[in-house]
Amino acid sequence: MIKARITVTLKNGVLDPQGKAIEHALQGLGFDDVGSVRQGKVFDLELSGTDRDRAESELRSMCDRLLANTVIENYSIAVS
Repeated sequence: MIKARITVTLKNGVLDPQGKAIEHALQGLGFDDVGSVRQGKVFDLELSGTDRDRAESELRSMCDRLLANTVIENYSIAVS
């Protein structure tokens, strides 16, 4: 079994209203040292099989086709 974590974040230059709302909320709670917040998504997956190269290829396909909007988002894949 192969375990993977996919992290999806907005590309630099893409507005992040949810991150901005979190930033203001944290400052409102007294966390004055918070400068900038960007939010993202994390997916933890388990894949059957043991071929790491095949798994990474499938994971990239999953990201490109469903998990990330590659026009405005970047993704990173960590396999263990």
